[in-house]
Amino acid sequence: MAQKFHVTTFGCQMNVHDSERMRGMLASLGYEEASERGEADLILFNTCSIRESADSRFIAHLGEAKRLKGEDPQRIVGVGGCWAQSVKEEVFERFPFVDVAFGPGQIHKLAEFLNSDSISAQGYFEFEDFSGHLPTRREREFQGWLQISQGCNCACSYCIVPSTRGREVSRDPGELIAEAEALAADGVREVTLLGQNVNSYGRDLPPAGRIGFSELLRRVDAIEGIDRIRYTSPHPKDMKEDVIRVHAELPALCEQIHLPLQSGSSAVLKRMRRTYDRERYMDRVALIREHVPDCAITTDIIVGFPGETERDFEETLEVAEEVGYDGAFTFLFSPRRETEAATMEGQLPHPVKVERLQRLVEVVQRRAAERAQRFVGRTMEVLVEGTSRTDETRLRGRTRHGKAVNFDGVAEAGELVGVEIESATSQTLGGVAVKPLASLL
Repeated sequence: MAQKFHVTTFGCQMNVHDSERMRGMLASLGYEEASERGEADLILFNTCSIRESADSRFIAHLGEAKRLKGEDPQRIVGVGGCWAQSVKEEVFERFPFVDVAFGPGQIHKLAEFLNSDSISAQGYFEFEDFSGHLPTRREREFQGWLQISQGCNCACSYCIVPSTRGREVSRDPGELIAEAEALAADGVREVTLLGQNVNSYGRDLPPAGRIGFSELLRRVDAIEGIDRIRYTSPHPKDMKEDVIRVHAELPALCEQIHLPLQSGSSAVLKRMRRTYDRERYMDRVALIREHVPDCAITTDIIVGFPGETERDFEETLEVAEEVGYDGAFTFLFSPRRETEAATMEGQLPHPVKVERLQRLVEVVQRRAAERAQRFVGRTMEVLVEGTSRTDETRLRGRTRHGKAVNFDGVAEAGELVGVEIESATSQTLGGVAVKPLASLL
């Protein structure tokens, strides 16, 4: 009987992608995926270390793994990802029931560990390889990830990523195009390019073969079968006009740009070491609006950074009002181990942060709802993802702008259909399928 594995993923899209690589690699080794953790011979956690909430949830799950390991000592418990990397010296000391721990750059070592003669506690934490070289098992056949770089050269004072994923390394463009072509041949219609800072792609490549991010987007766009291209995450300091322009030029590149703000206060941004100020950020927004007027702009905002005054926070509210984001991920500041911000003076009381977050969410949702009204009455291209989560008699999908749509109609997952939008909220659109997309072209 085949050995079974179970993977639990915490955190960002990069982690989701890494978990797909784990699944593909384990399937190639003859493992089958278990639907429940208790059925698994190999229990894996792919961890996040960006926010304290992810840490806390993971520790709770790890407690169940300890219990299951106690019931069957032959079970293998593995911990991968950024959290494992950030506490690499302590994993086995704090959690002696863990058999293997590995950082984001060491997923391939999991296979080496499982095939080794003696299974004893081992850790792999060198920044030496891309999980992009591993086979993948995608959540949806028609959507795929393409990891274009690994690591980050920024030094944001609140962020632990540089110490968990290492310095930035770009993958060879020829290798990336070959992988994108293989995804297209395998039925992928929508590909998302991944990196900690996609805008700076290529700067570390040898001069002879170096290309920038906008050129990489052009080459992916030229691949037959790729109908949609997305990417995450860019950095405002590196969001150049050439990248914004290709959004208007490339047929497959979606009308959505995720542009992390973090704070609307230049003073706070300076303490965050974000290397841009409010004026520079708003200049990028103006360029996007100029070249891609209908573009959806989404963002990340941190509330309650050390030393954030009421006036600083009001400046964040002003930016949220002025930009009118189509969506935003909003976070309470939580200190991360081994970061400069963790020891800064001016740590804010939790109730203050919560009250400010509530005010920010009100602005973000109100403006997103207002922005969404522009879609009502339009027929939008929707990539069908499956049955609606809230009403199984309806379908769901996403527009090129990244907006979720619940709609009436008959279509298969992976199809592109035209949907006439009849209603809109800050989060979702509603409508009815009017025709297959082929009829719209």
